[in-house]
Amino acid sequence: MGFPRDGLRAATAKSVPVLVTFEGIEAAGKSTLIEALAQDLGTRGEPVLVTREPGGTPLGDALRAIFLDPSRRVDPMAEVMLLNASRAQLVADVIAPALRTRTTVLCDRFFDATVAYQSFGRGLDVESVLEVCLVATQRIAPDLTFLIDIPVALSRERVRARGGADRLERENGQFHEQVRSGYLALAERFAKRYVVLDGTLPREALAAAAREHIEQRRNAALP
Repeated sequence: MGFPRDGLRAATAKSVPVLVTFEGIEAAGKSTLIEALAQDLGTRGEPVLVTREPGGTPLGDALRAIFLDPSRRVDPMAEVMLLNASRAQLVADVIAPALRTRTTVLCDRFFDATVAYQSFGRGLDVESVLEVCLVATQRIAPDLTFLIDIPVALSRERVRARGGADRLERENGQFHEQVRSGYLALAERFAKRYVVLDGTLPREALAAAAREHIEQRRNAALP
């Protein structure tokens, strides 16, 4: 499966990471990393906004509940549409306004997740799914994407330990292997904005590695 080579625009004109997204399979540690980075930026007095997909708005939260409900059977293309309805509202109401004020946005998943899960996991065409995503995001792409990569076996172990698995977490191991492979393919395709982090590292080491990459991007953008 190929990827479109144009049609994307970074959230900012320079390489200063303002829209930072966090990707990975289930229980990779995205939320923990986001919390650490948000606290770090906040202590430095920098404006920061934390949000998530699906969700982040009243409409998005309602769609999230439908999407993750384990009692529902949702067609793969319907999944794409639900996710992008939530995404369009999030961009319009939350992300785009924050970017206009130069607030750093830390987003738990963005459109890469839909490509990884619904294209690689479900088998839908990559280019078609990505194009729908770009319409929903007003063709805005992240400035920086962290992929927290962990083995599927570890993911499933963590999901079992915390209990209450949602609809996607209940998918079989092969599905999650395909999603992980999809993420790694995306990291290769969009190498300029992707950073792959070892999610098996201790929390402190993972956060330190992410901070270092953010600072490197910022320093590179200085005149």
